[in-house]
Amino acid sequence: MSIPRPVTVAAAFRAAARVLAANGLYQGGDYFPNALSDQSTPYELRPMSIPAALRCAVTGDPRAYSLLADEALMVLGDRLVVDGERAEYIDLFGLEDHVDDWADAEGRTTESAVAVLYAAADDSERVAA
Repeated sequence: MSIPRPVTVAAAFRAAARVLAANGLYQGGDYFPNALSDQSTPYELRPMSIPAALRCAVTGDPRAYSLLADEALMVLGDRLVVDGERAEYIDLFGLEDHVDDWADAEGRTTESAVAVLYAAADDSERVAA
């Protein structure tokens, strides 16, 4: 049985929030801990960065790119403020770095990452309506 994947940006945010709530937020500059050294823990069961959670929610693989996950990442990166600053670069990789910077801030919790994803989902639905 395959798991239904999100098909809208709002649904991608909600699905990524559920992934983070289940696995935890990973802070540390990579998509998940022990990316190369741990070959026994499936990627989708590890704590993840927000970009990895978005990719995992959409594709089932936290390393796989997709247009929907990229769109959601760009929307999220454009709305987050880090140290009083909006994203400096508005390309995919600049926005991904900005999201990572937000998530890596000292004191950031899984709960706050989940909350920002749900808020982004609600805002995305309002904009689409």
